[in-house]
Amino acid sequence: MNQRNHQGKMALLAWEKETGIELVQINGQRRYGGPPPGWVGGPPPAGTEVYIARLPQDIYENTLIPLFQSVGTLYEFRLMLTFSGLNRGFAFARYASPRDARRAIANLHRYQLRQGCAIVVCWSTQKRELVLSGLGLWVSQQELEARLQMVTEGICSVTLHSNPYQGQAKLAVLKYNSHEAAALARKALMEGNLRLREAGIRVDWLDSQLKKKLQQLCEEEPLSSWVQNLAVARPVAPCLSLENVLECLNMLCRKLCLRTPVFLIKCVQVKPNGWQKFWYQVVIPGFQVLVSDFTWVFSDKHGPSEYEKAKVAAALHSLQLLS
Repeated sequence: MNQRNHQGKMALLAWEKETGIELVQINGQRRYGGPPPGWVGGPPPAGTEVYIARLPQDIYENTLIPLFQSVGTLYEFRLMLTFSGLNRGFAFARYASPRDARRAIANLHRYQLRQGCAIVVCWSTQKRELVLSGLGLWVSQQELEARLQMVTEGICSVTLHSNPYQGQAKLAVLKYNSHEAAALARKALMEGNLRLREAGIRVDWLDSQLKKKLQQLCEEEPLSSWVQNLAVARPVAPCLSLENVLECLNMLCRKLCLRTPVFLIKCVQVKPNGWQKFWYQVVIPGFQVLVSDFTWVFSDKHGPSEYEKAKVAAALHSLQLLS
């Protein structure tokens, strides 16, 4: 197998040199086109991408691209790769029109690449939603959004929910602007790039059963308290005012016979894209736990200051620990 795979890679390199075709490898996939040379106009419409599976590991673009170009105009071809550069056994081909994509499915599904090796060609599902499970109750909408913006691209919205299958935990539904963006985000998150404190975080595609369950829970549960407000879908940071959060925190401290919290907040990092990282510490006299963490806030000209946003995150963290 190793000898055959080496021969396949050598044949690929020779084909690239002969044809002048440029393949770009990034984030676990190697891409041709998107757009291809000579393409005029914008990208093709939806319904033009096919999914290709059951590819032998020693088959590469020098075989696959000419094959899939033979049935229609190819806009883009993406071959998924392992860390060692091996073919992972599946790929995506995007055509110039839905007609070309249908022709690819009709002509190449169950096509014998070699004796006893029939490939699968079908419509790409174009999933765009991920579920991030195993999040602790302390995780805030604001910090999660900020961290996701740093390690993934193309995110449209983040929705925090109580986990219906795991007590004392949250999950988040992440929606991206394309299947490719979601797939790349899934890969980045599976590699542990989110860097939250939780050790048991898992990421996967959002399945229809869980999506339906979460929709039912949202319809059944009232969203009136500050805790429930954390489960509202928002593409931007929470709009809770500092005064309201501090009032809730002070009331809870008085109820628990604790003294007024003291906040220590410091900006420790500023990014060119407007995000600022704050360290905070909250000392609550009479409470044995020291509240301390980092949070990301976005700098804008409207609304509360970055310091106030960081103080809101610190106060919410304190409320969660006291509740």
